[in-house]
Amino acid sequence: MKNTITTVLCGTLLLSGTVFVSGAAFADDYAWDQLVALTDETNGIGARRVGTPQEKQTADWIAEQWKKSGYKVTTQPFSFELDGKVLKSENVMVDIPGQSDKVLVIGAHYDTKGDEKGSLGATDNGSGVVALLALAKDLKGKQLPYTVRLIAFGAEEFGLNGSKYYVNKTGALDNVVGMINLDTIIGGDKLYVHSAHSTPYKCDYVRKANYTGDTSVRSGLKAVSDQLYKENGHKLHPTFEGYPEGETGNWSDHAPFACSGIPIGYLEATNFAIDGEEGNDGYSQTTNDALWSCFDDKTLSACSREEEEHWGKIWHTKFDRLDTLTPLFKDRLQTQLNQNIQVLETFALEANKWVK
Repeated sequence: MKNTITTVLCGTLLLSGTVFVSGAAFADDYAWDQLVALTDETNGIGARRVGTPQEKQTADWIAEQWKKSGYKVTTQPFSFELDGKVLKSENVMVDIPGQSDKVLVIGAHYDTKGDEKGSLGATDNGSGVVALLALAKDLKGKQLPYTVRLIAFGAEEFGLNGSKYYVNKTGALDNVVGMINLDTIIGGDKLYVHSAHSTPYKCDYVRKANYTGDTSVRSGLKAVSDQLYKENGHKLHPTFEGYPEGETGNWSDHAPFACSGIPIGYLEATNFAIDGEEGNDGYSQTTNDALWSCFDDKTLSACSREEEEHWGKIWHTKFDRLDTLTPLFKDRLQTQLNQNIQVLETFALEANKWVK
């Protein structure tokens, strides 16, 4: 197992390749405490598989946290079909008023997958959910150029059902100028920001398809992260087969927005340098030995591709739980969470510089 090295230098704390600016308004334990409360299976909710009472409990819990922060909460119930059954879920949202009627959407799904393997969805996607809660708290009363709409999407893991439902609602995209998707924003070795692919996704589920691969939101987020965190800012993944630098696929809640003509940015934590099960595709998130049967530091891959069982994957696995990850990564998870929140907060405060 690799050791985590902590160094304090000039008021900046460096942890496992990420940084934490001391003394900033965002630098408290609120988001981390909420992550613990959400994902602890004994004292919190734990796994949140689509269509279960725990998913509904999570929607109610998110709404309650936002109400405690002084917001009026809107819910958007919907039904969807899975394995021949009709299930129910809902989107939960709040608006933080800005100086313009233009709207910046920041969204994260709250359901989970892999509970049968022991996953409690701490990184995927408890991390995105608690970032939304922290943003609501941090941005309240601030002068925002655009209204910020925070959306917790239901039923993402089996078909992006919540975001698909949202974009197809009449008027839901009125004045929306950009969307930021938060999906697994902690856990991996590095922080990345993506745009939609330059080749259009399949968008036949969108009522008014008007695909865009616009990179303005990605560019703005990266510029903010670079300014705040220098060489430790969010990266663009390198080009790999089928995916140009910094471009991502259609597997998360950003896709329906890109299909609807909304520029998107997508934050995640992974490691594209790893030669994983299918190559350098980001599905292997960490080089930490504990998440591999055997990891070869020289090839950044498995010692034996035939015998490897885990491939450094966190999401949807038995590793995606705080009681497993925290001892392995020490403070890195909370540090990454705080970095994402600060980047998002700063971007929201100057969004008019990047999206029009």
